[in-house]
Amino acid sequence: MKNQKFKELTLEQLYAQKKKIQSITIAIALLLMVAFCILFYFAISTKKFVLIAPAIGSFMTLLPTLIILTQINEEIKYRNSQ
Repeated sequence: MKNQKFKELTLEQLYAQKKKIQSITIAIALLLMVAFCILFYFAISTKKFVLIAPAIGSFMTLLPTLIILTQINEEIKYRNSQ
């Protein structure tokens, strides 16, 4: 995002940002699910259970996009209530 705060954007721009962030979040989540399944398979097949920890911990990469999405939703809700 271009250093603009959500309060400075129009409602249409907020909806566009929301759609873009949702698409990014879904894409990252799908990739992480595939990576999780592969790591889980290798952890079980090679009996190296240490691989499960990074597989689970990798979902922390979704937090920034989820936080931004929450902020956008709050701003949209605030503007619609006015």
